[in-house]
Amino acid sequence: MLIVGIVTLYPFLNVLAISFNDATDSVRGGIYIWPRVLTIQNYKEIFQYHNLLVAARNSVLRSVIGTGMGVFSAAMVAYVLSRKDFIARKIFSLMFVLTLYVSGGLIPVYMLMRDLHLTKSFWVYILPSLVNAWNIFVIRSYIEGLPVSLQESAKIDGANDATIFFKIILPLCKPVLATIALFVAVGQWNSWFDTFLYNSNSDYLSTLQYELMKILANTNAGSSSQDIFRTGNAEQATRVSPESIRMAITIVAAAPIVIVYPFLQKYFVKGLTLGAVKS
Repeated sequence: MLIVGIVTLYPFLNVLAISFNDATDSVRGGIYIWPRVLTIQNYKEIFQYHNLLVAARNSVLRSVIGTGMGVFSAAMVAYVLSRKDFIARKIFSLMFVLTLYVSGGLIPVYMLMRDLHLTKSFWVYILPSLVNAWNIFVIRSYIEGLPVSLQESAKIDGANDATIFFKIILPLCKPVLATIALFVAVGQWNSWFDTFLYNSNSDYLSTLQYELMKILANTNAGSSSQDIFRTGNAEQATRVSPESIRMAITIVAAAPIVIVYPFLQKYFVKGLTLGAVKS
């Protein structure tokens, strides 16, 4: 386990060390888990882009709003599909399963977003991914593992479906909801292709991952990973390289998820496995 832990942790520490190391010195190689010439110029180069703060705000908003709405919507649908008395349960389950294997394709989806007037809109980040079939089935499996007697006793006491869902099902589903929330949040935070498709011409709707992708593309344009180029004025010229910028971008993109993950880790295995085995 110690060897596995080292193998898993070393690449991240190596990227972190190179991102904080001087680009000229990094070309020599030999950087492992500690920077040889400490500098923050690589991060200064990234954060000097004018639209980065706006993009970071949009990424945070889409991650928070998209995760909250996505988990809540998936939980509602999963609760309905878990009910044995729902007549169309098998039909709707089949429809959701088909979406896991069949897609309309890039062009039809773009035309759909355009006809729904979601292009050049913040809601194109939220609504298309509001309900995910895989998330629904994971939550449904968890709900089916809960004692049916809880719902039956609540009905005897006069509780309706909404009361059962909000006061019984949701509190008992915290582990699986936390797990799904992590999946959705990572997907929302890392997504950049939808920004490229629908909002590439709207700077105020750009996202952090898309801006970082543009920075990396501009840095790599006409330069190899070993090329050094200067930034800043003549008196305080500093050197960066595509490799150093790439490593710094990796840390900026991954840091929020790395920070959030430990708080949800305790729910991860339990949320996926509970309800998966029937006795």
